[in-house]
Amino acid sequence: MRPSIVPMIRKTTFPAVACLAMLWTGAFAQVTTAPQELEGVGLEERLGQQIPLDAAFVDESGREVRLGDYFKSGRPVLLQMGYYKCPMLCGMISQGMVQSLRDLSLEMGKDFEAIYLSFDPAETRQLAYLKKQNMLKEYGRPGGGESWHFLTGKEDQIKRITEATGFRYKWVESAKEWSHPAALVVLTPDGRISRYLRGVQFPPRTLRLSLVEASEGKIGTAMDQVMLICFTYNSSTGRYTVAAMTLMRAGAILTLLVLGGAIGRWLWREHRARALAAAAMPR
Repeated sequence: MRPSIVPMIRKTTFPAVACLAMLWTGAFAQVTTAPQELEGVGLEERLGQQIPLDAAFVDESGREVRLGDYFKSGRPVLLQMGYYKCPMLCGMISQGMVQSLRDLSLEMGKDFEAIYLSFDPAETRQLAYLKKQNMLKEYGRPGGGESWHFLTGKEDQIKRITEATGFRYKWVESAKEWSHPAALVVLTPDGRISRYLRGVQFPPRTLRLSLVEASEGKIGTAMDQVMLICFTYNSSTGRYTVAAMTLMRAGAILTLLVLGGAIGRWLWREHRARALAAAAMPR
């Protein structure tokens, strides 16, 4: 019994241990030591990098496509890289994304597109189809059917995308699973990397502002644009926070307004006092 139990324990505990280690290291921030399963795995941010839009894949229906097919609408794109048989982490990322999207007024298909790219060249379009059906059910909005794309492909084409995005992963033979980062990549309408959202939970405001920012103002409201001026993305926290420079400028302007108002009021009082004094003088 014992020899057969050990592999089972290893197989079931690896995803949990690896996932906890990933989150503990700040979604793949630099660390001094790491489990062997995580060596060489991580995410190197390449903001502004153009991804290869001519990369060829197969979608969930079996149709041969180019990545650029999804960048013709003028909308930003949410990209998740994972694999359909992933026992834990990929599902957590997808669930975190869907939970946040359900809280947004932005609509998939109207305001943005979404792509799930399997980096496992052994996976089939049938797996992609099943994954899409599950995710559409979770999302629960009509736009996802035409605008959420689930892709599989050959290793050389997959590598073109993972290398362009700095997404580093590897096969762990002992667990028969892939070790990979936890993140979404936000892409501009022309296929440039605009933002990385690390982890498995994505605050709705962060996701919304990331999409608005990537769209270069083509989606969202006037208030979103004001928020982007007042807030800046903090990669260490994965959230938009109040920009220090904005606060300093706002504080300086407010100080000038207060001082200007005080000086103006004092000058008005002085002028009024002199006028009253002059009126009271005998002629």
